[in-house]
Amino acid sequence: MKLKDTLVAATAAILLFVLAYLWLSEDGIKVAPEIELTLLDGQKLALKDLQGQPILVTFWATTCIGCRREVPHLIDLYNKYQPQGLEILAIAMHYDPPAQVLIFKQQKKIPYTIALDLKNEAARAFGGVRLTPTTFVINKKGRIVFQKIGEFNVAAMDALVKKLIAEPGK
Repeated sequence: MKLKDTLVAATAAILLFVLAYLWLSEDGIKVAPEIELTLLDGQKLALKDLQGQPILVTFWATTCIGCRREVPHLIDLYNKYQPQGLEILAIAMHYDPPAQVLIFKQQKKIPYTIALDLKNEAARAFGGVRLTPTTFVINKKGRIVFQKIGEFNVAAMDALVKKLIAEPGK
């Protein structure tokens, strides 16, 4: 009986170690979902078309206070790192009226890409996003290396983006 308990504990420890290693590895554990999004102007964008550069994906809503507080930081990140390859993709939640999203984009002079999740498909593809803001960062290899529900830490995000830009591509 003691040997069986020891084997079970050892197996569990090894499994936990492997999972922790995969989760904490630089390449991340999850591959970004293959989704196609509708942009504000009606054009389509496949997330896989952006692969090869770091991508910050944020799920947001115009009525979300935390989302509104993040917008200036996202604009700063975009202006600072877009010339070096960063893409920012803001996905408006399905309940946010497109006209309201467009007005918000114009008022705040948002330079990064905004997509509409009209059927809640993108939120489901990213694991059932329900709360805003929710942020994902995808590395050049197309793997999710960061996920956060709630407002992100600006300095930590800046450091992460800088690190991902410096990494070799695909």
